[in-house]
Amino acid sequence: MPRRHPHPARMPRRWLMTDERLGDALWAAIDALPRGSGIVFRHYVTAPQARRALFERVRRYACRRRLVLVVAGPPLGRGAIQRHGRHRDVLTAPVHSRTEAIAAKRAGAALLFVSPVYPTRSHPGGPSLGPVRFGLMIRGLKLPVIALGGMNERRWRALRATGAYGWAAIDAWA
Repeated sequence: MPRRHPHPARMPRRWLMTDERLGDALWAAIDALPRGSGIVFRHYVTAPQARRALFERVRRYACRRRLVLVVAGPPLGRGAIQRHGRHRDVLTAPVHSRTEAIAAKRAGAALLFVSPVYPTRSHPGGPSLGPVRFGLMIRGLKLPVIALGGMNERRWRALRATGAYGWAAIDAWA
């Protein structure tokens, strides 16, 4: 019987979330990623034609650096992962509550991005989960969970005991 999801060991543990705030720093942020890391290409505000062109540049760059590329949101598709030039579809899901996490798992998500774990510049003054609520939220999900929101390598290492598989950020890589 074929696997329903990619094996967690094949999923990156470190991710860059792209957006318009990065500007030209996008390329330095990609360069800062260790080999085998992932990029979630967002750029939601960019006009569709410009977004497609930027995505193609990021795709080529990611392939050269042997990074995994996930496309978030329309019009490029949802959850498409590109790994070293080969393409396969994997459903990922952003989740902010236990209810959303369970719903995403039932919908077939193979990887969850849980946020915000800590206060973040992306959502100034917004509430965050904190390590305890994060751990309770993901307990027993049996899916790789990527911690997002105010994350860096040190904070991720502290969260590993809660079940965090990896971490994602914008500012930590820029």
